[in-house]
Amino acid sequence: MHYGIAVFPQKHIQDLVNSYRKRYDPHYSLIPPHITLKEKFELSDDRLEDATKRLEEIAKQNKPFTIRFHKVSHFHPTSNTIYLAIKDSEPLKTLHSQINASFDPTELPYDYIPHLTIGQKMSEEELHDVYGTLRLRQFELETKIDRFHLMYQLENGSWSIYQTFLLNK
Repeated sequence: MHYGIAVFPQKHIQDLVNSYRKRYDPHYSLIPPHITLKEKFELSDDRLEDATKRLEEIAKQNKPFTIRFHKVSHFHPTSNTIYLAIKDSEPLKTLHSQINASFDPTELPYDYIPHLTIGQKMSEEELHDVYGTLRLRQFELETKIDRFHLMYQLENGSWSIYQTFLLNK
């Protein structure tokens, strides 16, 4: 089965981001706005219990934190994705590193940049148009992160929470 690990911002940020995602993100209906901590990966049923125990330990080692979204950015030309950038992303990078170290090593083709996707799989023209408009907007949003979620992917491509891990150092 396919799994992924993510954090969700608070509802007021999800509502704002969804107002853009409805139009610019084909994955809008598959998963709420989130910050990925571990990309989609395969995990067999016999390894699931061990994986959840490792994730519980990671959650116990970390305390809740606040992140701030401050501007719109993009990954062009690597990917036609527009996202809300995070001002101080070190706590997310730490979680990402700890989580990835607890699973089989995987080589990622890019550096980990925590972000909140606004739009993806856009044409180049649409990307430049939307980015040109959104970069003029001021974003000063903050959200508390006090948990992360092990998600599993359903046959229709949508994602559901398998287990939630509370940060409680």
